[in-house]
Amino acid sequence: MADETKKRVFSGVQPTGKVTLGNYLGAIRNWTPLQESFDCLFCVVDLHSLTVRQVPAELRKNTLDLTALYIACGIDPSQSILFIQSHVHEHAELAWILDTVAYVGELNRMTQFKDKARRHADNINMGLMNYPVLMASDILLYQAEYIPVGKDQVQHVELARDIAVRFNSRYSDTFVVPQCMLSKTGSSIKSLQEPTAKMSKSDPDDNAVISLTDDPDAVRRKLRRAVTDSDTDAHCVRHDAAKPGISNLLNVYSLCSGVSVADAEKQFEGKGYGVFKEAVADAVVSVLQPIQAEQKRLLADKGYLERVLKEGAERASAIAQRTLSKVYRKVGLVPKIR
Repeated sequence: MADETKKRVFSGVQPTGKVTLGNYLGAIRNWTPLQESFDCLFCVVDLHSLTVRQVPAELRKNTLDLTALYIACGIDPSQSILFIQSHVHEHAELAWILDTVAYVGELNRMTQFKDKARRHADNINMGLMNYPVLMASDILLYQAEYIPVGKDQVQHVELARDIAVRFNSRYSDTFVVPQCMLSKTGSSIKSLQEPTAKMSKSDPDDNAVISLTDDPDAVRRKLRRAVTDSDTDAHCVRHDAAKPGISNLLNVYSLCSGVSVADAEKQFEGKGYGVFKEAVADAVVSVLQPIQAEQKRLLADKGYLERVLKEGAERASAIAQRTLSKVYRKVGLVPKIR
């Protein structure tokens, strides 16, 4: 049962592409301590992934891989509700109701819709435009107070807030109006090849991204190739707006090693970029290896993952159905005879 005395947190990740070190440091790692203070739901949002064409077998594999990765990164299914979005039919049902409250103009203004429409010009489908309404459904269905997001998702949470306020005004109080929970650390890990841009799992340049499944050799190779700058100053390893590449690597090193940025600058004073990059690689590998080992162990225990997902869907559905029943009554739909 959900703990009704705690504030509720909802977050989800799409099972597309490879989860990056940036996703982990900026989001997933920060979820683990939330489990102690909040009533948490963590979702593999597979329905969202269908806005871009998927290979069905790959989507199924990625969905289970991500479920195991959640647990390997510290999500405890006995503390939190861990489930797959498509296993809880109320998500899609509530999204239809919220479609009647959302406006075309505000969906057209969504930055991610415009960006994805440019990148997938041959597949500008209604799901792509409707993505933020389904996201609002994900959030509002569970009456979540806080939504951990990166800065690129703030606009979507703001739309969910607008929809909640509009629905409450039209039909009386029904939904909690959610708030963004922005990470204070690791929220802006940058591309290794374009250090002014966010590290993204959709980046076509494999050298720009460290995946949580990258082996040590791949991690070291990518970090050796990471863009730095042409500074030849002996004190070149420093956090400086004029040195975005080095600043990004300092952030990665600090978050993976636990050494502050200021102490890291002293540690690598006068040592040059080569030595520094090797140390960053050591720190990253030390973080990734236990996660990878645990994910591999979990994926080998299919029965356990199936039990986790079955129980998670049941627990999520119990909350979702209460909300959806209230919504159906508010909008005037005849209750189903049971």
